[in-house]
Amino acid sequence: MGYVSAVPPPRTDAAPEPEHDPGAGPGHDQAHEPRSEAPDSRRSRRSVAVALLLGTLGATVVLLASGRVWARGTTAFAGDSLRLTADGQTVTGLPAALAIVGLAALVAVFAVRGRSRLLVSGLLALSGLGAALSAVLAADGRSALDAAAARTTADTAAKAAGLTHTAWPYVTAAGAALILIAGLLALRFGRNWPAMGGRYERDGSPRARKAAVVDPDRPEDLWKALDRGEDPTSDQGR
Repeated sequence: MGYVSAVPPPRTDAAPEPEHDPGAGPGHDQAHEPRSEAPDSRRSRRSVAVALLLGTLGATVVLLASGRVWARGTTAFAGDSLRLTADGQTVTGLPAALAIVGLAALVAVFAVRGRSRLLVSGLLALSGLGAALSAVLAADGRSALDAAAARTTADTAAKAAGLTHTAWPYVTAAGAALILIAGLLALRFGRNWPAMGGRYERDGSPRARKAAVVDPDRPEDLWKALDRGEDPTSDQGR
C-alpha cells in the first residue's frame, strides 16, 4: 500500500525571469531614469557660474581700462611742445556705459523668466558687442587729442601731432568680449537657470503656502487673518 506525504516535492524548475519590454534598451531601469537629467543639471549650474564670472570680470575690466590713457601726443604752443594725453573716458564713454548696462542685464537675467529672459540675455550680449566695437573703433584717439590741444592752447585751430597709442583700448575690447560671451551663454542655457525669489521650486511649480496659526484669543491675529482673506473661525472647534 502506498502512502501520502505531507511534504511537498521539491521544485526543480527555475524561477521565471521578469519580463522585459522589448522596446526598452539595455540598462533601462526606472531607478536609473533620474540619472539622465543629471548631466543637464550639471551643465546648467556650470553655465550659470561661468556666465556670472565672465560678465562680472568683463565689466570690471572695461570700467578700469576705460580710465587709463589710450593715446598720447604733442602740440606746439609759444615755440614749445606740450604733451597731451587722452584716457578712455575722454576718447569715448560708450564702452563704460555699455558695461554698466551689461552688469544690469546680467542681474536682470535671474529676475525674469520665459521670453523676457531671452530679451534680457540678448541685451547682455549686445552690450558686450557694442562695447567691444566702440573701443576698437575709437582706439585712435585723434579727435580727443585735437580737442585737448585746442583747449590747452586756447586755439581752435591747434592740432595734435606725434600720436602714440597704448594697449588699453584693446584690453577694453577684450573685457567687452567677456560680456558678450556671458550673453551668449545666457541665450543658450538661460532657460534652465534658476530665478530670484523663493516662490518657486526648481521644477517651476509654486511652493505650498503654509497657513499662519491664528490664536482666537488674540484680536490682532483675527484681524490679520481677515486681511489675508482667511476665515479665523474655520479652525475653531477642531
